[in-house]
Amino acid sequence: MSADSIKDYIPEHIQISNQNNGQKTEVCVIVGHSIEAITSAVVLASLGNAVHLYSNIEVLEQQLQQYDFERHLPALWQMYVQQRRIITQELPDSAELLLQRYVPSIENGDSENVTLYWLFLDTVKSVWLEDGWVTAFNHSSQQGLPLIISGIEAIGHISDLAQRLRRAWVYYIPFTFLQEGSAYSSMLAPSLWLIGEKMPQSSTHKLSVLQPLRLDARAFFNADIATIEFARSSIMSMLATRVSFMNEMSRFADRYNADHNKIDINQVSHIIGLDDRIGGSYLQAGWGFGGHTLPKELNKLQQSGEVHSLDMPLLRSVMHINDDQKELIFRKFWRYFDGFIDSKTVMIWGSSYKPRSGRTVGSAIHPLLALLWSYNIRTIVYTDRPQTELMGRYGQQPLFQLASDPYEALPNTHAIFIVSWSPQEQLDIAQINQQAIPVFDAQNALTRMQIDSLVGDYRGIGRVK
Repeated sequence: MSADSIKDYIPEHIQISNQNNGQKTEVCVIVGHSIEAITSAVVLASLGNAVHLYSNIEVLEQQLQQYDFERHLPALWQMYVQQRRIITQELPDSAELLLQRYVPSIENGDSENVTLYWLFLDTVKSVWLEDGWVTAFNHSSQQGLPLIISGIEAIGHISDLAQRLRRAWVYYIPFTFLQEGSAYSSMLAPSLWLIGEKMPQSSTHKLSVLQPLRLDARAFFNADIATIEFARSSIMSMLATRVSFMNEMSRFADRYNADHNKIDINQVSHIIGLDDRIGGSYLQAGWGFGGHTLPKELNKLQQSGEVHSLDMPLLRSVMHINDDQKELIFRKFWRYFDGFIDSKTVMIWGSSYKPRSGRTVGSAIHPLLALLWSYNIRTIVYTDRPQTELMGRYGQQPLFQLASDPYEALPNTHAIFIVSWSPQEQLDIAQINQQAIPVFDAQNALTRMQIDSLVGDYRGIGRVK
């Protein structure tokens, strides 16, 4: 992809900001190798800044390979690295060594002018002891520079960090807005831009480099860091609760349908979403939620409750429903065949934790495979993105096989499982009907018309044929 075509991804007002007009280059120093850190580096480069990104380079490259499904992000990353707008370097053994690299640029007035430090705690914790890096920043001569912290920690941890840091300009930015599959655009125009501030009302003038993101956000709020931490955890836990609630209602629908009714939980979700007081997001019944963020957020919130001796039964229920839901489609399969499932062969479509993702962390594919293999069932998996990840994990399993085509192996299978199917990829019902085998839809990916046109049987989550 050419540089000119890549520029089409960048809004016009941001492309204009790439021109420095002879001014000193603003250098943003980032420590991190997560998708959040990578996206921040690309967005800051798009806003006309030079970015020095420190990380474990090997892990960083693995992350980039894992997220090659992202729209725009890999191409922009490559372009900015080639232009040296983003410079990646191995993370030093201590924060003190990192900070020393930038003292001359401030004292001597070189062309590189550090404008902020941005620490992503997942990466920082893997290399630096917390007391060590806090002490290094406290002893730094650069106390006038803002320090941004991002990451998911137990409520109160980051506000405590801010108080331990002597500098006034400490900020917390949670990535509640980031959407996997469109990380770049979701950060460039965030749905909700939250900033926690150690010093009230200081982010506007101390974080001017990030002002375009604030201005393009659909909603913005700044408050003290503890409040933003609490809001972040509340937002993410609410989203998880919505998913688990709909999955609990889907189980009720299954019981209700056992009496020859035909409730479709997808239609119910759509109706609920029409109520303006509720809205339609995170109401999709299925095998639950996975990924890195929601499960980690719930675990951290549970830890916070335990620290304060608070029992949180609703949170426990949300986590229990989600864990159990990942095995539900297997139980439907077991009951369909009255337990006679040993040594069968099944096709599994999709493996990522959500459509358009290239990651399987927290996906239902893992418990499903383990349960199927416990019955000596041969599994043929068609997945368009995380093949390398699955082969690295299961390549030595004799019952595991990857397929390059979702339909080719169907004549030799006894059932189809749908774990993660992108809405953009059309299902060929005619090819499925040539075999008349049952479909076990853990994602509720099929439309009502497709379900009704199946020759074989169908078992979804809160849906029947």
